[in-house]
Amino acid sequence: MAKEKNTYLCSACGAAFGKWAGQCGGCGAWDTLVEQQGEPLRPGRFQGYAGNLAPVHSMAEVRMEDAPRFSTGLGELDRVLGGGLVPGSVVLIGGDPGVGKSTGLLQVCCNLSLTKKVLYVSGEESLPQIAMRARRLGLPDQALLLLAETQVEDICATAVQEKPQVMVIDSIQTMQVAGSQSAPGSVSQVRESAAMLTQFAKKSGTAIFLVGHVTKSGDLAGPRVLEHIIDVVCYIEGGGDSRYRVMRAVKNRYGAVNELGVFAMTDKGLKEVKNPSAIFLSRHDEAMPGSVVMVVWEGSRPLLVEMQALVDDSHSESPRRVTVGLEQNRLAMLLAVLHRHGGIATYDQDVFINVVGGVRVSETSADLALLLAVLSSLRNKPLAADLVAFGEVGLAGEIRPVPSGQERLREALKHGFKRAIIPQANVPKGGMQGLEIVGVGKLSEALDAAL
Repeated sequence: MAKEKNTYLCSACGAAFGKWAGQCGGCGAWDTLVEQQGEPLRPGRFQGYAGNLAPVHSMAEVRMEDAPRFSTGLGELDRVLGGGLVPGSVVLIGGDPGVGKSTGLLQVCCNLSLTKKVLYVSGEESLPQIAMRARRLGLPDQALLLLAETQVEDICATAVQEKPQVMVIDSIQTMQVAGSQSAPGSVSQVRESAAMLTQFAKKSGTAIFLVGHVTKSGDLAGPRVLEHIIDVVCYIEGGGDSRYRVMRAVKNRYGAVNELGVFAMTDKGLKEVKNPSAIFLSRHDEAMPGSVVMVVWEGSRPLLVEMQALVDDSHSESPRRVTVGLEQNRLAMLLAVLHRHGGIATYDQDVFINVVGGVRVSETSADLALLLAVLSSLRNKPLAADLVAFGEVGLAGEIRPVPSGQERLREALKHGFKRAIIPQANVPKGGMQGLEIVGVGKLSEALDAAL
């Protein structure tokens, strides 16, 4: 009997190889090849291929059927999804263990079951465990359908009979398809399970939520091709020591990416935070050196976040540059701009930057606030408590404008700020009543205006 040939699949891109190698020849990733028993399925050749002819339609023949979004019952989740849940869409919710993925989706399912048919498929917990959690949270679970199953073919057959409008798969790493010898959670099982569930969602119009685990590095467990198959990819962030959870969309075929939703973890589950700026602003009794409030743009709304800086004498040959919530390389670049165009040197200082609340800031509008916080800590001189700042700092020391300047100013005015240092190009022509706006064109002007 011939020995069964093993193959190696890349956990990053899903490419198959006949032998193990340190680097994937498809995507170039290192140490990502995983052994799989048996020969993978390969597409047949074009010549002599016997298949059924598929109908082809012109664009004019395609009818635009009305498929309106419907609310999930959580306003912040609707915001991240782009305005609600689209029938026939596949949404992946990823996050660390215990962050609230299953709890949040159970809340959504129980609320939707009052008006729609919802099926909750569990591959990790037993049905009594799910019922116990729903009753502990005080959820209306009488109409929710439960199914404990890991075989994807059986799940789809059951869904064809029950015809649910919304279905939750908890989790995709526990699902398996027939005909594959790999263990659940392997590269091939995750890929084939997601592909089969996505095909079912498109044909039946059922909206499907997939729960996904993440690795130690924070990436979704399984092949990266999984993120290309589905429609929406969301990550829930939040440490065990924080009661707040942040949901961020990194892929959305039906809305904007990088949309942000904020929740609070309570004894009754996830509760949406309708005014996130209020929780990220820690108003002190007195002004503190190294602290300044900035206005960042997350998705479709402005967000007020406090930036903190600590500058201290360095006792090593290589001063430390530590950032939490910001890119570390950008800090080094901005410190060089501060030295060259502001005349303030920090080459003998340790610089620590922290964005309060665990928010990750990726846009460049935080440049000006960062440098003002560094200067305030270095001089040990606090900035005004009612001051807000935003703007991009260029390598030539110029202050560049940022998008949605007036919306940012309105958000700052709504929270009681009286003074704003912003790029000159973002200054509204008619001003803004109740807010003193200082427009600056160079970094030196901004430093003089702040201190």
